[in-house]
Amino acid sequence: MNKYFKLAAVGLASITILAACGSEGASTSSEGGDGDVRKVKVAYDMASKPISWLDDSGNATGYDVEVMKLVDELLPEYEFEYVGTTSDDLLIGVEQGKFQVGVKNAFWTEERTEKFIFPKEFLGLSSAGLVLKKENEHIKSLEDFATAGYSLAPIAANNAQYTVIDEYNKANPDNPVKLDAGDAFTVDVVQWVNEGRVDGGVIIEGPFQKQVLDETGPYYNLKDEVVYNEFAVIKTWPLFNKKEQEFADAYDKAIKQLHEEKKTNELSTEFYSRDLFEVLGNVER
Repeated sequence: MNKYFKLAAVGLASITILAACGSEGASTSSEGGDGDVRKVKVAYDMASKPISWLDDSGNATGYDVEVMKLVDELLPEYEFEYVGTTSDDLLIGVEQGKFQVGVKNAFWTEERTEKFIFPKEFLGLSSAGLVLKKENEHIKSLEDFATAGYSLAPIAANNAQYTVIDEYNKANPDNPVKLDAGDAFTVDVVQWVNEGRVDGGVIIEGPFQKQVLDETGPYYNLKDEVVYNEFAVIKTWPLFNKKEQEFADAYDKAIKQLHEEKKTNELSTEFYSRDLFEVLGNVER
């Protein structure tokens, strides 16, 4: 009987080991590795049309999102999951590791380099400008705006648009723009300008087009009352969590290929009605 129990114990142990080996060989890891596909969360601002938004069918889309989808196609070792959120939550979530990367038409700032990884390759280009009353359409630059002594809609200090204006002021101390830090990340600059609360506000061209020039936009009734005057074209970036250097490196290889194949040019034309890459040689920021 003792001999029988010993043999049974050995057999059971062997079966357990074989089962464990078989189970290990069939599993896939979410942490990456040879032959594994790592699932990563890509946060996007879901209310920033045409940069990124949630369409009527419940799908993530927009320039930033569609570029990341092409990046995903070139990275078989990764599987992207798109998570729609607000601009503020995106920044907090990526910093804390809730999301591995976030896209929101983000500009580079020194402050953000302390919280996020900026890859070597930029994601796209963004036209930044001033929304003004029609009567002030002669204001073509920040210098013109400052010289006129006009008031600017407040911008949150953690908004990169604030940094852009602050950089101008530091470079032009004798002719600065009146810059006030707001409490909210963004304010409704179109409405503020229309109501006369301020003379102008910083806005991105894409959202201005969708809000004012698109027939379905909330301010289409103001299309003849306000104008958009570009003052700069600026590079935009995905923001990676500080622990995601390997992921950021993989992104760099993929996006570089997409730039070379002009895929980003095509998406710029599709979503912004303009190939912003045509002025890349003049982009300073």
